Amino acid sequence: MDGLAPVRAPASLARLDVSGSLRSLPSILRDLRPLAILAALASLQACASPQAGDAGGAAIAAAAPASAVPARPAASTPGLVEVAGAHLPVQATQEGTASWYGARFHGRLTANGEIFDKHELTAAHPTLDLPSLARVTRLDTGASVVVRVNDRGPFIEGRVIDLSRAAADALDFVDEGLAEVRIEALGPAEPEDRAAVSRIVRGPGAGRAARP
Repeated sequence: MDGLAPVRAPASLARLDVSGSLRSLPSILRDLRPLAILAALASLQACASPQAGDAGGAAIAAAAPASAVPARPAASTPGLVEVAGAHLPVQATQEGTASWYGARFHGRLTANGEIFDKHELTAAHPTLDLPSLARVTRLDTGASVVVRVNDRGPFIEGRVIDLSRAAADALDFVDEGLAEVRIEALGPAEPEDRAAVSRIVRGPGAGRAARP
């Protein structure tokens, strides 16, 4: 092996059989002792030498640069909803029961001072900013619609949003009266743009066009 001098038998070994007769066992063992020590030293040096393809995992981790350690996956990007050509990020979600309101409140003022129109795609929510936009998706059918939140309500326990007649019709639950939905808050709406809802594109699976 590299770095090791050749092992030479001690001179006394040459006398093992010079006379043609065997020496005594103790004398032979004494002569073999230096050879055994040299063999042990050679074995230890071989164990200490690095071997190809035998590096330990700890040594590899210590030698690897920081850039070689894989980074954790980045947090998933919030979904985007297209509204009137703009892509709005989903800021918050909520699931629960939706109801709708219509003729009884038609023409009255909403909580932010707009005039409620049952034919517009609007909604009432207890806490979302007024006015703001939200996508409402029916959980059992996947039908969805984007509404302008411009009112407060509903005021019945267990319900999370009150949709206008037009929005409920878009989700096709006017006759049932209630539907399980997911609400995705999309941020503020144009304060003065009451006609914004007329440009909102209904999602896949939306129901019939709003009734007059």
